[in-house]
Amino acid sequence: MLTVLASGVAALVALLAPAGDASALPSQDAGVSALSQDATDPYVVWKPLQSPSEEQEKAYALLKTLDAQGSKQCNTVGEASWTYNTNITEENKKKKVAGSLAYAKWQKESWRQVQEWKGRWENFTDENLKRQFSKWNLLGTAALEPADLEKYENLESDMSTIYSTATICNYWDKESGFWDNQECNLNLEPDVKDILEKSNHYDELTYVWKSWRDNSGKKMRKKYSEFVGLANKAAMINGFDNMGDMWLFPYESKTFRDDVKRLWEEMKPLYQQLHAYVRRKLRNIHGADKIGPRSPLPAHLMGNMWAQSWNEKLDQFTPYPGKASLDVTAEMVKQGFTAKKMFELSEEFFVSLNLTKMPQEFWDKSVIERPNDREINCHASAWDFCNHKDFRIKQCTSVKMVDLITVHHEMGHIQYYLQYNDQPYIYRGGANPGFHEAVGDVLALSVATPKHLHKIGLLKTLQNDAEDDINFLMATALEKIVFLPFAYLMDNWRWDVFSGAVKEENWNCHWWNYRTNVQGIKPPVKRSELDFDPGAKYHIPANVPYIRYFVSFIIQFQFHKSLCLLANEYDPQDPNKPLHQCDIYQSTEAGAALSAMLKQGESIPWPEALKKLTGTDLLDASIISEYFKPLEDWLKKDNEKHGEFVGWEADDVYCA
Repeated sequence: MLTVLASGVAALVALLAPAGDASALPSQDAGVSALSQDATDPYVVWKPLQSPSEEQEKAYALLKTLDAQGSKQCNTVGEASWTYNTNITEENKKKKVAGSLAYAKWQKESWRQVQEWKGRWENFTDENLKRQFSKWNLLGTAALEPADLEKYENLESDMSTIYSTATICNYWDKESGFWDNQECNLNLEPDVKDILEKSNHYDELTYVWKSWRDNSGKKMRKKYSEFVGLANKAAMINGFDNMGDMWLFPYESKTFRDDVKRLWEEMKPLYQQLHAYVRRKLRNIHGADKIGPRSPLPAHLMGNMWAQSWNEKLDQFTPYPGKASLDVTAEMVKQGFTAKKMFELSEEFFVSLNLTKMPQEFWDKSVIERPNDREINCHASAWDFCNHKDFRIKQCTSVKMVDLITVHHEMGHIQYYLQYNDQPYIYRGGANPGFHEAVGDVLALSVATPKHLHKIGLLKTLQNDAEDDINFLMATALEKIVFLPFAYLMDNWRWDVFSGAVKEENWNCHWWNYRTNVQGIKPPVKRSELDFDPGAKYHIPANVPYIRYFVSFIIQFQFHKSLCLLANEYDPQDPNKPLHQCDIYQSTEAGAALSAMLKQGESIPWPEALKKLTGTDLLDASIISEYFKPLEDWLKKDNEKHGEFVGWEADDVYCA
């Protein structure tokens, strides 16, 4: 995940501001002088005006001043947020909030300067100048009055603290003495995650699943209610009906929600086949009394706290278990992998494409392991400190294959930062929020292939028969396909909350309606409106929009196909070069094409950026269908062979 303190409109989620009353604002010249006249940022490459005029030159000068200030302000608030997230104390929380308030004050001042050009910048003939003004014309939550903004920032920090510092006790079965003693200091990462991944004890998993929600989401429900009210207030000041509408603005499309729904409907048949197969496997392990032939899947059995991926239980779902395992965790441990070695391995992949190495500050300042002496927000994130040289990752890395994939994801954010590093501050962001999430995942599609794992010495033998192929595609689908409904429903739920389509007294049950109807997942114990299960997922208390991840899982396959063609690793006419076996490692041709798109940042609309690499300006799920075609065919035959019901039906009332 990229940190929301990165520069650029998509990252900051700063959105449309109202026109305002120009007569109440200072004059244009007075406004410029009201802000310190910083020198032009020497790192930024400014495009010459295409049609110079005195007025446009004057406007450009204002933007250059705001640009230099923006980078400095972003750096200051970023440092305060980093300090808090890597050392969670009350003192650091206060400093973070103070920094955010100071940054918002500057945002509002800079917005006032831009408003002086209202009615003029829209008529500029220079398209680049006009696009920059349109982005500076966005304000976001800084539009709130100071008292409301301070409350908003404190609520977000409080909810994040609840999430980041939550711990649970381990499971204690008095009758069986399942544990010798009880400890109550288990963190989500790595302690709780390890239990979910490794345990098959049904009652222990139920206990862990419920305890995490009791100690995280349940404790923030009242705060979230206040937060929603303030978020909507900010959105309305900005000219939107609610915060959900404001979140959609960076996608620059009136049909975006319909487009996303269409994409999910296209992918649903494959997901349903996968769901039916996994249900049978779980029924064989846990019994028909726990999992019925048509029931949704119990959320606590999937190996992941939110059941957003199921590959943590790959050993239970592998179609041909007699083949070599594609989870190379044991080999990583055997070879003495460390967190730093995992990051170095990822950097080497980027460098092999002739992309940019990490600057020294990255290695000096990143936090890539959980410290023992303080509380830390362990959710992996990549940070741009807006000074063109300081980029960091925060991740509590474990030596596991799944974390190796996460490392590549986060390093993808850093590479994107490096590629658009010479753009003006207002353009230093992803073409849309989904682009930023997709970059590292594109490389991970190559990294996870048996071919690549063999190449870097993590897979000792390379076999390439049909059974190995199906095993690999299953492992990939348990991450990539399984994630789609979860990514789709997260913001559908929040859009309903922000719009008032669901009343507060029904929030939690509405959440479970989505989880059941869209994802085919059910809770292991009955839920109620005393619970707040959405808050048990990081992005809810941290207020990070989630539909970006759905978009990223679509476009990463579009990117992958185009890069594989350039790398001569994929040929639709050659059965020996299928898309799912492609590895773009060491292809400088693929690297050059990827770089050309990434360098644009937000300077062009995202459909243009997409077309620059893929040849189309449309989101297209058909590449995913092509990638997984062998697995989908296999699943249909296997489910039919076992008489498995494809789909699910609720077998109880899960929330009341």
